[in-house]
Amino acid sequence: MTRAERAERAAELLRRLPEIYPDARCELEYSTPLELLVATILSAQCTDVRVNAVVKPLFARCRSARDFAEIPQPELEVLVRPTGFFRNKAKNIRAMAAALLANHVGEVPRTLDELAALPGVGRKTANVVLGNAFGINEGVVVDTHVARLSQRLGLTKFSDPVRIERDLVKLFPRDKWSQLAHWMIFHGRRRCRARKPDCSGCALRDICPAQNF
Repeated sequence: MTRAERAERAAELLRRLPEIYPDARCELEYSTPLELLVATILSAQCTDVRVNAVVKPLFARCRSARDFAEIPQPELEVLVRPTGFFRNKAKNIRAMAAALLANHVGEVPRTLDELAALPGVGRKTANVVLGNAFGINEGVVVDTHVARLSQRLGLTKFSDPVRIERDLVKLFPRDKWSQLAHWMIFHGRRRCRARKPDCSGCALRDICPAQNF
């Protein structure tokens, strides 16, 4: 597929996806940038539904960076255990909070470099926080759904998230980067699933080169 053809398909997706998923949004529950940062760390290899159930008692217990930094490791492990990999996640959350206190007066920073430098926070998590908590379009969140759809729709030939993101930011306008991820994640969860995509019921079927798995 030529670059012009990819651009044409991207433009068509930009027209259709808002119509198909007008309510697409971040499905993690949070009320502050810090809560979103913690929830996103917990969402690694875990469903948003399970994370949302876990954070209710967690956010009642911890309301500030100091609370997250000072909560005992064993207590935090018990609270986040249902999300999986709970020891490492608890360790990262406490270290992240300590870094916020040491370097950012306890506040979540608003730049990609500063966020990505925090323990347990990579580029994807940083983009989630920037786009949803602050409305800053610094990049495109590339999770498993966005990666899968980007490949199936012919928007990229790469499997590496960083290279996929580079292709996507070239194809879509900057002010749509954050919302693009929501549209694609909604489509990935509701139609274009990994093992059994619903091609027959897909509103993108006519422009999908990978239809009829």
